Amino acid sequence: MSYSNVLSFEEKVSMKLMQLFGSFGYKKFKMSKFEEYDLYIENKSFLKSENIIAFNDPTGKLLALKPDVTLSIAKNTAENETEPRKLFYAENVYRVSGNMHEFKEINQLGLEFRGEVDTYSLCEVLNIAKLSLKEISDSYVLDISHMGLLIGLLESTGLPYDIKEEISGYIGTKNSHEIQRVCRENSVDNELCSKITTLASLYGSINEIIPQAEKLIVNETTKNAVEELKTVCNTLKISGNADNINIDFSVVSDISYYNGITFRGFIENVPGSILSGGRYDNLLKKLGKNSGAVGFAVYMDMLSYLDKDVNRFDTDILLVYDKKVSAEKVFEKVNELKAEGNRVFASSVPCKNIKYKTKIVLGEE
Repeated sequence: MSYSNVLSFEEKVSMKLMQLFGSFGYKKFKMSKFEEYDLYIENKSFLKSENIIAFNDPTGKLLALKPDVTLSIAKNTAENETEPRKLFYAENVYRVSGNMHEFKEINQLGLEFRGEVDTYSLCEVLNIAKLSLKEISDSYVLDISHMGLLIGLLESTGLPYDIKEEISGYIGTKNSHEIQRVCRENSVDNELCSKITTLASLYGSINEIIPQAEKLIVNETTKNAVEELKTVCNTLKISGNADNINIDFSVVSDISYYNGITFRGFIENVPGSILSGGRYDNLLKKLGKNSGAVGFAVYMDMLSYLDKDVNRFDTDILLVYDKKVSAEKVFEKVNELKAEGNRVFASSVPCKNIKYKTKIVLGEE
């Protein structure tokens, strides 16, 4: 009997992705379900939700069910990690659901690269993200951005951090009107304001957007960002499926944590991103670690939108046997049916809630 007959769609995808991660040398990392509460409170802005389930352990220490995996792995990174560490995980996180507005246990599968993040390492992570989406569906899109272009433009404004964060948020929602308003109220140069507004609207293929991004260069930070983005995109073309890659500068994350390439993955018929990641050396610096970091997570709960086996059969054959039939005869019949490659659910009662392909009644005769 094939394992595929008993695994759910989510479990099948999990196995494929873990095999994919392992093929690039990533090892599974296991962690506790909870961490010290202070870790999350001190890094609230890194989390997708400020709502955290907290409790006291028997010693009185305040702990929290982990709402994020990356923070936990970052906390366990050595202070000066120079040799590369390739880790992947399959963990549950506990967050408030965006739609339900209640806490939900969410299964995440992802990987983390620690150490010196050179161009190849960065491209490898992006390529694995692209291959992960392809394992789920051929109808996918990987949107790539670079925080360096945004950070460099905001640096040139000379604005305080909170105003930069406000503009960054409006870029994430492609809200040109609000970007212009904030720039106007803070006396940002018109040409610079125009470049920031243009950044929010840039979306399209690699060949289309790179030349437009080059026109937004204003300093060394933006120049380096565009050059790295160009190199990464050209490298990814080697692995094929370039048509499934777009550049989208509205893919932004907290500028105090992320410092380079950021990306999101989308699958047809799934509302919202099913994969997200990026480079976040700044997070490790905030935790006192001297190391580079890049990774991504796949939100496995989103796979429910693609599960074509929601109404799948619980078993191939429902074998209903008369209570007068000996256990030996039932065993013989079950073994006979299983030898033919069937899944068999044997019961002395009809089992109306069982979904089956074929029903066999085994009586005394």
